[in-house]
Amino acid sequence: HNYYPDHLWDNQNEVLLPENEGDKRGAFSADLIHEKAIQFIKDHRDKPFFAYLAYTLPHAELISPGDSILAMYDFNPEKPWKGTDAGPYFRRGGYCTSVTPHADFASMVTRLDAYVGEVMQVLQQLGIANNTIIIFTSDNGPHQEGGGDPAFFGSWGPLRGIKRDMWEGGIRVPMIVRWPGKVKANTRTDQVCAFWDVMPTFAEITGASVPKDIDGISFLPTLLGQPGQKQHDYLYWEFHEMGGRIAVRMGNWKGIKLNYGKSPDAPMLLYDLSTDLHEDHDIARDHPEVVRALEELIGKARVKSALFDFGREKK
Repeated sequence: HNYYPDHLWDNQNEVLLPENEGDKRGAFSADLIHEKAIQFIKDHRDKPFFAYLAYTLPHAELISPGDSILAMYDFNPEKPWKGTDAGPYFRRGGYCTSVTPHADFASMVTRLDAYVGEVMQVLQQLGIANNTIIIFTSDNGPHQEGGGDPAFFGSWGPLRGIKRDMWEGGIRVPMIVRWPGKVKANTRTDQVCAFWDVMPTFAEITGASVPKDIDGISFLPTLLGQPGQKQHDYLYWEFHEMGGRIAVRMGNWKGIKLNYGKSPDAPMLLYDLSTDLHEDHDIARDHPEVVRALEELIGKARVKSALFDFGREKK
C-alpha cells in the first residue's frame, strides 16, 4: 500500500531500503519491482516462462517520483488530499498526503504504460515477442481512496460503480490479449468470463491437466476465434465489507443483494444488462421468476465458511 517502504520482500528474503528511512524518498518500490520483472524475463528467455507482473499503479496511495513523468501533468489549481505523514501508521498502510492528486494519478497511469512498453520492447529485443502470450487486465474497478477521483477521469467508462461495488463498474474490467498468429488483431469479444477461467485456459494452451472440481471454463476457443466455446451457467460474487454484498449473473440477467450480512432475505435488485448496462432500472417486480432463479443460484453457489462468512453463519 505504500510506494516508499523501508523494505520489500524477495521471496523469503527481506530487502532493506535505507534510501527510504524516515521520510526520505530514494527508492520507488514500483520501479524496483519492475526492474526485477524485466530481469526475470531476460534470465528466462531461452525456455518457456510464466511472469505474473502484479503492478500496483495506481493504487490507493497517490505519489510519484518528482521526475519528467510527473512534470507532464498540470491540473492546477488542485485541492490537496490530506493523508498520513507521520506517526506509527506512516508508511505502514497509511496513505501519504497528495498535494496534487490528479497529477499524481495521471503520472502513475503513465508510468504503468511505460512499464508495459518496456516489457514489450524487451520481448522484441530478445526475439520472443511473437512467441509470447501477453495479457493485460485489472483486479477490480476504479477506487476513490487516498485522493482517487474516478469522476474526474471518468474511470468507470459506461459502467456504474467503483471498487467494492457489485455494480458492473466494480467487477467488470478490461482484458487485452496479444498472441500473434493466434489472436486476430483489432478484434473484440463479448464472451462472459471471469478470472477463475484463466487457469483452465492456460492449462489447455500448455497441455496441462485440469482439476475436475473447479468453476473455471477455458476460453481458448474464443481467443482463437473457433467454435465450441462453453458458457457459464452463472457467475457469482460476494463481498464481506459494507454490510455484505452479493451479485449473481445468468446470461444477461444480473441480480444484486445489498446488506446481505444483516438482511439476507431483503429484496433482490434485478437488471437486464443487454438493455441497461449502467444498471439504472431495477425490474425485479416485473420478473419474479428470474428473481427466484437467481436466488436459487445464490444458495447453490455459496459455500459456508468459518473464515469467510457474513457474521451469522458461525452460530
